[in-house]
Amino acid sequence: MSVAESWSRVMSLLREHAPADHTDLPGPATEQTLAAAEERMGIFLHGDLRTWLLQNNLDLPEEDVDVEVACCGFDGFPDEGSFFLGIRAMERLYANRSMPGGFDPPDQVDDPFWRNEWIPFLSDQDGWMGKFIDVRDGRVGSWFVGEATITGEYESMAQYFDSVAKKLTRIAGGSHPVCRFAEGRLVWS
Repeated sequence: MSVAESWSRVMSLLREHAPADHTDLPGPATEQTLAAAEERMGIFLHGDLRTWLLQNNLDLPEEDVDVEVACCGFDGFPDEGSFFLGIRAMERLYANRSMPGGFDPPDQVDDPFWRNEWIPFLSDQDGWMGKFIDVRDGRVGSWFVGEATITGEYESMAQYFDSVAKKLTRIAGGSHPVCRFAEGRLVWS
C-alpha cells in the first residue's frame, strides 16, 4: 500500500468516527511551500513525506501557534501527547536538531542520537520525542531525549500510517484501553 493510500485510510476513519477532528485539519501544502522549506533546511524531502504533505499540511493556523512551545499541532491526534507536524513545525524542529557535520553527537557517526538526514514528522510539544523519516531510505524511526534513537521502526510512512489506522479501528471498536470517540472527537482518558 502506498503512503497516499494509507493516509487516505486514516482520514476516512477519522472522517467517519471523529468528524469534528477531521474538519479541523487543514488542506494540502503546495509544491512551492515544500520547495521553499527544502531550500531553508538544506535537504530534500523524501518522496513519502512530500506525498503526505501534499495531501495534508498539518500546520496550525498562525493565530493558534504558541511561540512558547517547541512544536505545535492538533492535540490528541494520532495519540495523546503527540501530534503530526506541518511543514513549518517540521522546519522549526529540524533546525533545533540538525548539527554541523550532520551528527549529534559528532563522535558517534555509527550510532548518533540524531542525523541531519532524519526529518521529524510527529512530536510532543517540547520536541523531546517523536518520529522521523530517514530521507536516505524512507524508513521511519523514533527518538526520545535521553534514550537510544530507534531507526527502522517502520519500513515506510505507509506502514506507520497503517498502524495509525489499526489504532483508530480499535478505538472505533471500543477495544482501545485509553481512547474513545465522543461527540465527533478522539477523547483520551
